[in-house]
Formats: sequence, C-alpha cells, structure tokens
Amino acid sequence: MNQYQKLIDNLTKLNLHNMAASIANYRQQVNDSQISFSEALLELTDKEIAYQQQESLKRRIKRARFPIIKQLNEFNYQFQPSINQQQIAEFATMSFLDNQENIIFIGSPGVGKTHLSIGLGIEACRQGVRTLFINCHELILRLKAAHEKQHLERVMRRYERYDLLIIDELGYLPITADEAKLLFQLINGRYERKSTIITTNVPLSSWGTILQSTATAEAILDRLVYHSHVIKIKGKSYRLASVNS
Repeated sequence: MNQYQKLIDNLTKLNLHNMAASIANYRQQVNDSQISFSEALLELTDKEIAYQQQESLKRRIKRARFPIIKQLNEFNYQFQPSINQQQIAEFATMSFLDNQENIIFIGSPGVGKTHLSIGLGIEACRQGVRTLFINCHELILRLKAAHEKQHLERVMRRYERYDLLIIDELGYLPITADEAKLLFQLINGRYERKSTIITTNVPLSSWGTILQSTATAEAILDRLVYHSHVIKIKGKSYRLASVNS
C-alpha cells in the first residue's frame, strides 16, 4: 500500500468519509499548484465539518420520529391569517425552551397544527435540541403497556428527558379517566423542567369531557398553561381546500 492509499485508509478509519471521497480532486489541484496545501486542507476540513453536521441533523430528525418532514418556510401564512408569523419565527429561535414554556396549538383538523409543530421540531433538531414527536394515542398506549408491565417509572423518565416533547392530536380519539391520569403523570414530570408542544382540536374548556375527568383535566391544564403560549387557529382546512380546488 502506497502513501496515498494509506492516507485514504486512515481517513476512512477516522470516519472522515467525505474527505476520503474528495481528496483526489484536491490532491490534483495542489500538484498543479492551483491552490496551496493549506488551502486544500482548509476546504477539505470545512466540507467534512459541514457533511458531519448534516449527517448529525439527519440522525436527530430520524430519532425524533416525525411522521413526515414539514419545514416552517413551507407554511402558507396567507391561507391562515389568524397565525402570527412573527410569533412562530420567535418560537423557531427556541427561546421558549429557556423558560420551560409550552405551546398549545388549537384548531379544527387540517388547519396546520401538525405542520407547525413538526416545523418547530425540525428547527429544534437543527439547534441540537433532543426532540421527540409522538401521536397522543400512541403515547397513551405506550404508557399503558409500561404500566401493565410495571415499567412505568422507567418509561416516564425516558419521556421526561426530552428537551422538547411534541404530543400530536390530543382529543382525536377517546381517552379514559385512567389513561388521563397517566398523561397527567407525564405532564407533571416535565412541569417547569422541559417544554412540551401539544396539538388539539378540542378547546381547553372541553378537556374535562375528552379526559373523562374534570379534576385530571384541570390538573393537566394547570401545569401546561402556566408559562405557555396558546395558539388558536381559526382558518380553513388545507386538505378540504385542496379537495375543493
């Protein structure tokens, strides 16, 4: 193995795959005196850093378990004028995480609640924030299974550790009083420690009905609404608009 082949092998062993793939081109430029060795090395390392950052972002997004990728810059604010675009832009800075604030998106199906929550979640991943997106029904099923297997405390701790937990579609499916208590335990464990985003089609005043317990609903809202931003979306459904167009 000659020196050049040994260099490629070393870069591969160091997981510098982008550098290994690009070095042949820069080697030729240096040999032809088009750029200096330092310039070539700087460009190679800059590209490797950018590549690794992009790969890291991809891993964080994958671990966050978004059902689909939705960017904030794809959101049609003209279609939903009730949404304050500047407020969403401020959320995207993740400043609300510093004060452990929550965000609750309320609106009819199809108005863009999930799009906004995913978009904010992706921005969180971009900024290195440990994020998880989960449908409310799936979350409750997982908590119930953990409770039945006597693993609830361990599973609760795992969900409580996420810096940003996004719970989607609360209220779309029935929730029993016992299930509501499990949800309360999770919200209580994150209270004033971590931030949570919730999307729901049910007004806060009706949560006692969907949770089948006014007391549990009040306890959850007491912890969620304190230090929170409640965003009510009053626009039309994107999906119905696309069907009727």
